[in-house]
Amino acid sequence: MSVVNRVRTIRENIGLSQGELAEIVGVSRQTINAIETNKYNPSLELALRIAYYFRMPVEDVFKLTGGKAK
Repeated sequence: MSVVNRVRTIRENIGLSQGELAEIVGVSRQTINAIETNKYNPSLELALRIAYYFRMPVEDVFKLTGGKAK
C-alpha cells in the first residue's frame, strides 16, 4: 500500500506557494516539496495540520491506495 496526496493540487488551487504553506504548518519548504512529490509521508500530526488549514477532511487530502489492509 502507498499514500498518495492532493497537497499540490489543493495548494495551487488556492494560490499558495510551497513556502507559504510550509510557514503556516510549521515545516520547511523542502518538506512540503517532498510530500507533494511522494518522497515523504507526513506524520499524522502534520497531515492533520495540512488538512485543517485546507478546511478539508484528512481523507480528502491523503489517501491510502493499493493492496489490502491487514
